[in-house]
Amino acid sequence: MLLDGKRILVTGVLNDSSIAFGVARRAQEDGADVVLTSFGRAMSLTQRAAKRLPTPPEIVELDVTDPAHLEALAGAVGGQLDGVLHAIAFAPESCLGGGFLDAPWDDVAVALQISAYSLKGLAVAALPLMDDGGSIVGLDFDNTQAWPVYDWMGVAKSAFESTARYLARELGPKGIRVNLVCAGPLRTIAARSIPGFDQFEEVWAQRAPLGWDVKDTEPVAKACVALFSDLFPATTGEMLHVDGGFHAIGA
Repeated sequence: MLLDGKRILVTGVLNDSSIAFGVARRAQEDGADVVLTSFGRAMSLTQRAAKRLPTPPEIVELDVTDPAHLEALAGAVGGQLDGVLHAIAFAPESCLGGGFLDAPWDDVAVALQISAYSLKGLAVAALPLMDDGGSIVGLDFDNTQAWPVYDWMGVAKSAFESTARYLARELGPKGIRVNLVCAGPLRTIAARSIPGFDQFEEVWAQRAPLGWDVKDTEPVAKACVALFSDLFPATTGEMLHVDGGFHAIGA
């Protein structure tokens, strides 16, 4: 099995339709020991979803905006980590759905902190448990171009992508790879919170040469597992597209 003997920390599991849940399930099926994170009101959702995994995993508390939580993460998780999945993103309502020119800085700052800066925070928090190297994988939506309704979340994703590259440079000497999986649109809780998200779903089905199923997280999960495995020992700072080929096709 690809992840036999590896221990993977997975953030962002809210229900069994979330991409993070698909990654956690696939990682367990490929032999990994999985640990989940959650906090606050989302904890009960994570606990419920965890029971649907092949093996109910340990859940540790982590709010990436709380320095105390980040400082305590290594102690709470303990042992060794071979991989970390960053599946965290949030933007206030004003930052999405066509309000790009009106969103106030305070709201934009929240989007940037949670959706981009948190990748650095999570990586540093997990670093003490990754003495033998490992793989950090972030879930991305490619923002090399502007999208309708995505607005400041798109800007946050651009910052997220740049953060991953800088982390790849900083952590490479420690044997830690940092890569992003750029997924096509999937019908998750996060996606449903974006006004007009159905525009993405419609155009993807029309233009992706391999087709695209907005309900199927398995292709993305498989890509994440591959990046956690030893199959890509010299790949870092990469944006791996799992989008049915949409990104490669012009109008």
